[in-house]
Amino acid sequence: MARFLHVLLSLMTVQLCANTPLIAVADPLTTVLFQGFNWESSKSASWYNVLKSSAKDVADAGVTDVWFPPPSQSVAPQGYLPGKLYDLDSSKYGSLEQLKQAVEAFRQNGVRCVADIVINHRTGSKQDDKGNWCIFEGGTNDDRLDWGAWAIPPNDKPYQSCGSGNADTGDDYEAAPDLDHANPRVQKELSDWMNWLKSDIGFDGWRFDFAKGYAGNLLGQYVRNTSPAFAVGEVWDGLSFGNGQEDAHRQRLVDWVHSTGDRSAAFDFTTKGILQQAVKNNELWRLRDSNGKPSGLIGILPEKAVTFIDNHDTGSTQKLWPFPSDKLLQGYAYILTHPGIPTIFYDHFQDANLKAAIQNLTAIRKRNNIRANSGCRIIAAETDLYMASIDEKIICKIGARYVLGNYMPSQDFAVVASGVDYAVWEKKTSTPTP
Repeated sequence: MARFLHVLLSLMTVQLCANTPLIAVADPLTTVLFQGFNWESSKSASWYNVLKSSAKDVADAGVTDVWFPPPSQSVAPQGYLPGKLYDLDSSKYGSLEQLKQAVEAFRQNGVRCVADIVINHRTGSKQDDKGNWCIFEGGTNDDRLDWGAWAIPPNDKPYQSCGSGNADTGDDYEAAPDLDHANPRVQKELSDWMNWLKSDIGFDGWRFDFAKGYAGNLLGQYVRNTSPAFAVGEVWDGLSFGNGQEDAHRQRLVDWVHSTGDRSAAFDFTTKGILQQAVKNNELWRLRDSNGKPSGLIGILPEKAVTFIDNHDTGSTQKLWPFPSDKLLQGYAYILTHPGIPTIFYDHFQDANLKAAIQNLTAIRKRNNIRANSGCRIIAAETDLYMASIDEKIICKIGARYVLGNYMPSQDFAVVASGVDYAVWEKKTSTPTP
């Protein structure tokens, strides 16, 4: 009888494993992130169904992680003014069940799912006796995430009249009350909610919205409490040029990553700003710093630098800081061949004029095992020419100089990608035999 039960248990275990989504245990240095939405996605009948239908296509493009929009009930349809965090049925992106199905589709295709975590601030469900919207409801039948004015910093603009928590540790977000992340209950209940997103929904990682709104060490605590496979923070401040301001900008990113205990990566806004300035104004010399390294965060801390061309804020219909539309493939040629963790934006992946080129560049990165910390030797960084060798396996060129057909860096290399003002060569000996 004991032997029979042992065999039965073994068969049940095999069956359970057979029904468990197969997630590739991705090397964090080989991560390729895909932002699976734009600013208008919440207007879809069910954006989660749109994402679900794209899972295999995205996986086939070499993507390892897909970034989902904020999943909770929100005053704003895009999800960035959340209130009842446990209420995932009220999202404008679709229902809880549709979200689970979309996550499952990606997991079955070996792609991890990253939730957009908006916890710097919350919108209240009710007014207090002074008329302030600072009574929060979690969206459950118990008191999880049911908070009051004690969860708001007292110096939070423009909510000073209701906040009674600890002093704010970051920048104000004036559209909704900031949260007191130094409060142990706030920390615990937000961590519990994030762990619930992992265990019940299937998320694997986090993208932290408005991460400069609270101290990096506190964000690091959330990462430590929830053990995500991937974490990245949005630390976006203004970038000016000249007098060493570019170096100061990326140093702030370096300092922020270190403040989290190196538990979180950061979006490389420095690289985005310098790269788009360089290609827009024919100033490709900007792409090399005084030490001969790439000018952005990838030049100092590439394994924690998440590079990107545009996102739902900078591009899409908001266009708050858009990359030049006629230079997009130059941008992708750069980030998909260089160190760092590259991000592909939904709008660009769906553009028929861009998709095949992006897929090709991603394939080049994968077959040459280009990693977040790969070596980058800059060969030239001049007005109309940027050229770099990555791991001595591929050479990337952007800029108008050296029209393809009139230039070959070496007989050991062959052209594997090209377009207007960009080209990529691959070392012949590094190309696997079909």
